[in-house]
Amino acid sequence: MIHYEHPLSERVRTYLRAEHLLKRFEELFRRDTQIDHHFALLTLFEVIEVGSRSDLKSEMLKEIERYKMQLNAYRDNPSVSQNTLQSLLGELDHAFQLVSNQSSRLGQSLTDTEWVGSLKNRAGIPGGTCSFDLPAYHAWQHRSADQRRSDMMAWTKPLEALSVCTTLLLRLLRENGTMQRVMATKGQYQQNLPQGRYQLMRIAISNDLSLVPEVSGNRMMAWVRFQRLMPDGRLESCQDDVSFDIELCG
Repeated sequence: MIHYEHPLSERVRTYLRAEHLLKRFEELFRRDTQIDHHFALLTLFEVIEVGSRSDLKSEMLKEIERYKMQLNAYRDNPSVSQNTLQSLLGELDHAFQLVSNQSSRLGQSLTDTEWVGSLKNRAGIPGGTCSFDLPAYHAWQHRSADQRRSDMMAWTKPLEALSVCTTLLLRLLRENGTMQRVMATKGQYQQNLPQGRYQLMRIAISNDLSLVPEVSGNRMMAWVRFQRLMPDGRLESCQDDVSFDIELCG
């Protein structure tokens, strides 16, 4: 099965992008080669761009508080594991403290290093990060892999709050849905949604079908249109009935 996710709110769109970039960074960070660490730094610049939304911090704090209020209502409920509940509330408190204590501008520790700021400015220029353009960066790349990782760990410390919070909020959101099997008639599916109830739509479809879902939606309506991926890479509209799984999370 291939799983696709589509955000139904701008907040979740930001969380998904941050999660995607942070996972990419972690994968590149673990490797040893210069080229992997080069792209790890470029990924960090993207994370900073995504995480620098002026209202993101307040939105995350409000979302954490909302979950805490919901979960506190289950205290002393005999049908709920109090140990599990207390553990989850502890995770929420930890995330709340990390976000609340985030005082420095996101990425400041990274861009305070002169050559890193130059790298960020030149990364969008084709070939702009050559050794003759950035000799200090070239010298840094020739440090050992462990030294480079140590530097990157220090630069990414301010991103801990974003990482912990998005991971926790997306996990809670995904756990709040139920997968159901539906049918796309002649390759198309449409569903009305209760306004404001759902924030994320997840789709699962068999890889054997060679189908690609084109998803659009908002808090009131969701549309899925399937296209068939041809051997030469072209996409053709699917006119067949397609059975797939859909999960709405809110």
